[in-house]
Amino acid sequence: MATRLTTLPNAEQNIFGQKPALFVLFFTEMWERFSYYGMRVLLVVFLVDIAFGETPWSRADALALYGIYTGFVYFTPMIGGILADKYLGYRNAVILGAFIMTLGHAAMAFEIEYAFYLGLLLLIIGNGLFKPNISSIVGQLYQNEPERKDGAYTIFYMGINAGAFLGILLCSYYGESAEYGYSYGFGLAGIFMLIGLIQFYFAQGIFGRIGLPPSEMAAYDDANPNATTQSTREAAAVEPDGATLDAHLTKIQDGGVHDEAGHPVSEGDGQDGPRAIRWGIIGAVIMVVMYFIVQYVAGPQDNALQVFSRHFMPPIIIGSVVGFLGWILSDTSLYQVERDRVWSIIVFSFFIVFFWWAFEQAGGSMTIFALDYTDRTLDAENAGTFKIANLLLTVIPVMVLTYVLFKLFAITFKKYSLANLVLGFAFVIVWILVGIMLYEQFTNESLEVPAGWFQIFNSLFIICFAPAFAKLWEQRISWLKRGPVKFAMGLILLGIGFAILALGAAGIPDGAETASVSMFWLIAAYLFHTLGELCISPVGLSYVSKLAPVRLIGLMFGVFFVANFVANFAGGLTGSYIEPIAEAVGLSGFFLIFAIIPIAAGIIFIAISGWMKKMMHGID
Repeated sequence: MATRLTTLPNAEQNIFGQKPALFVLFFTEMWERFSYYGMRVLLVVFLVDIAFGETPWSRADALALYGIYTGFVYFTPMIGGILADKYLGYRNAVILGAFIMTLGHAAMAFEIEYAFYLGLLLLIIGNGLFKPNISSIVGQLYQNEPERKDGAYTIFYMGINAGAFLGILLCSYYGESAEYGYSYGFGLAGIFMLIGLIQFYFAQGIFGRIGLPPSEMAAYDDANPNATTQSTREAAAVEPDGATLDAHLTKIQDGGVHDEAGHPVSEGDGQDGPRAIRWGIIGAVIMVVMYFIVQYVAGPQDNALQVFSRHFMPPIIIGSVVGFLGWILSDTSLYQVERDRVWSIIVFSFFIVFFWWAFEQAGGSMTIFALDYTDRTLDAENAGTFKIANLLLTVIPVMVLTYVLFKLFAITFKKYSLANLVLGFAFVIVWILVGIMLYEQFTNESLEVPAGWFQIFNSLFIICFAPAFAKLWEQRISWLKRGPVKFAMGLILLGIGFAILALGAAGIPDGAETASVSMFWLIAAYLFHTLGELCISPVGLSYVSKLAPVRLIGLMFGVFFVANFVANFAGGLTGSYIEPIAEAVGLSGFFLIFAIIPIAAGIIFIAISGWMKKMMHGID
């Protein structure tokens, strides 16, 4: 197929010093994140507003479903990574995942109960195929340039948040509007997911042989006999004589691992099936034991959703994580340094749980705070200030993204004209939607700010600060080059953000159902949350790609996203207790929990950073 078997662009052509292929992934991920965050920003508001039938959901039920959904969204990447590594190839996995997610968003747009749940299920499955594997392609683009990975992943992360910014802005406006309604918000998410799918499909030739399944690599090599070999090296592993595995093993063109003499070296222990069964049984036993423990501790629940969330989900998480990690670490084909680096990925993943557990309150309890406790109604005078600010906040980022689009056009339009036309059409739609939104806001004397609007600040701050952080990570500052230090900085900054929010909520009486707190506190909290996120998330993606054995890179991205599975569910579960906790210690005390725990985790991570450096074996 022509779109899959073409060559990479000239190496001298770049966009802001990065490869054009990175920006194909940038825009693909941007539209996928548009769809994910556009739907996510509406989920809790939809459930507590109208849901299905005459009675809206309680906060506890809405936040419980939010935790289950966002948790499983990050569980399925573990499976998607395995399927891509062994069977599908990364590009096929991305395409199939995007198609399934498009169907999921379409189902939700009907606002019919069974279609709503079907849509959530399809989004969970599709995201599992999409999320780890597009990140894997980014890593492979820079396989021979590890020093550039942190910067590349930070730019890629800027694309993620550009999509989140647009999705939250437009889906919350049209979805929460009485004139349009939730179907419009959910429908927009599906339209842009479809655009992302089409654009990636017709531009995928820009990756050369990267991301192809093994069965298609031979066809690529036959069609491109003079193409530069995309050789990669396995991670270094210290042997008794002090030599490294890097001196003995090379990933050559046919995708196999060979020694210096050209003899094949086993990439597995041949026991994947029995090991999987053994650790699956161990995980199942742990699930059963944990179920009875949790049932005793949690006590009876009011409805099936709460029973599943509080009785079944914790055992499922603990059993599956133990079984999955046991299966990976029992692989006897891992060399000692590979094993140590896998352990370091697991430690990074453990600490990132504390970050995302708190951070994901943005779509849960922080949305409730915006909906019920924040003064969002603006009179004519304040509405004027908001309109001007919103105009600048909206138009400037879209102009920047349009400029990036034209830079990509200049290099790739000739070879990938259809993909570029689809991408250009998407931006035409965005500008039309933005124009309608701004016109309607400017023609209203007073207005109510949508509850989801505040979440744009996370994405907006990332768009503003990501280039600066990308440059910061490239500076030759010894202590700043250490991954654990970056992670610790992120956790502490996140904690400071929640401390600010706790301070803003200090005046709200215990157990109050509503209040009118200034918008400032939410915006300030999002600023610190974003600075923390830039220290953790793109850097974490980069470190997984550096530390993971090449043959297991998709699987190890799956491990990294399992941490998000645990964190997202735990965040939703904790958020579902907002009312009893707020009654006991106040809403300020509730948010203070999310300040203290991440800061403590950051301090601990700094304390073990020396040990982590040894486990990483030379990876900065």
